[in-house]
Amino acid sequence: MILEKAFYNPFLIHSTDVMIDLLTDSGTSAMSSNQWAGIMQGDESYAGSPSFFRFEKTIQDITGFPLVIPTHQGRAAEKILFSILGGKGKYIVSNTLFDTTRANIEFSGAEGIDLICEEGKHPTVPAPFKGNMDVEALKTFIAQKGAANIPICIITITNNSGGGQPVSMQNIKDVKKICTENNIPLFIDACRFAENAYFIKLREKEYAYRSVQEIARELFSYADGCTMSAKKDAFANIGGFLAMRNEELAQQCRNLLIMTEGFPTYGGLAGRDLEAIAIGLHEVMDEHYLHYRIRSIEYLTNKLIAAGVPVMQPAGGHAVYLVANEFLSHIPVEQYPGQALVGALYLHGGIRTVEIGSLMFGKYNDDGKLIPPIGTGSPGHS
Repeated sequence: MILEKAFYNPFLIHSTDVMIDLLTDSGTSAMSSNQWAGIMQGDESYAGSPSFFRFEKTIQDITGFPLVIPTHQGRAAEKILFSILGGKGKYIVSNTLFDTTRANIEFSGAEGIDLICEEGKHPTVPAPFKGNMDVEALKTFIAQKGAANIPICIITITNNSGGGQPVSMQNIKDVKKICTENNIPLFIDACRFAENAYFIKLREKEYAYRSVQEIARELFSYADGCTMSAKKDAFANIGGFLAMRNEELAQQCRNLLIMTEGFPTYGGLAGRDLEAIAIGLHEVMDEHYLHYRIRSIEYLTNKLIAAGVPVMQPAGGHAVYLVANEFLSHIPVEQYPGQALVGALYLHGGIRTVEIGSLMFGKYNDDGKLIPPIGTGSPGHS
């Protein structure tokens, strides 16, 4: 059996053995005709390629960050950043860290801390901004651990591990204020920045008549830098970047980039990929596209709700999240109901999905007992 040979791990199933592949949206988007045209114009000079300068200017225009460092993926940007800022005895706080982000933090010796808002801990109870950080918890944590031990605060937009839920502009402002008071740099995990900006337009009244571009620019203005996987909101098959304002930190990042990724003007990417990302970053902010994408997810979410299936509410912008520990309530959490659901979906219809819950994020205490992640229980993500 295919599933048995893959050890019940959907990542080990060959894509040719999958009927409907919902494993991820990362790097799987169809690129536009403009992106393909850009690929044909990519300049492959080792250093100082025109494709890099178009890439750099696009990111500067969208984010306002003057210092742009290309990497081959978002996790490479994280690896560089946390290798410099992380370390034993340090804490890196976030609304919710994604798995590769947390892995890179822990690999450095630091500890990743999730401070999701109360609304984000209740998957099936709707709220407009369930991806927000708990600002009171942030204040308390800083007071307990000391700002000197917190080298960076990260806000993930949208909050992928929290069900693809958006973060409000007000929350970003509030977190920025706390960070400024404590001299803690604020970075954005920006892999779905356009999606989050569109949710702000829909759900924060004062932004209803602002363009996605304007909202994104304001959002980034409250941060000191960002990491991004361009495999999400840039439609690219590969790529990412680090962007920031601090020249000293940027120079440290570039030095490590040369050893691990490539020269600072290509960072492990071909010139054609730099072109595709630059074009995709503009195209993703088309509000007609964002409406279609978010409405499609909402449509499927509502159909599942009508059928009595517990799902993350309201719908996120790029995925439907099934709440597996409620859907399969007869399976104890320590037996991973989310992963059981992943297996059942594949057996029933050849549908490949992924668990984002206790298997991906759970930990064990000293007695070997599972500690499920807060707020997710054990949701299966499709």
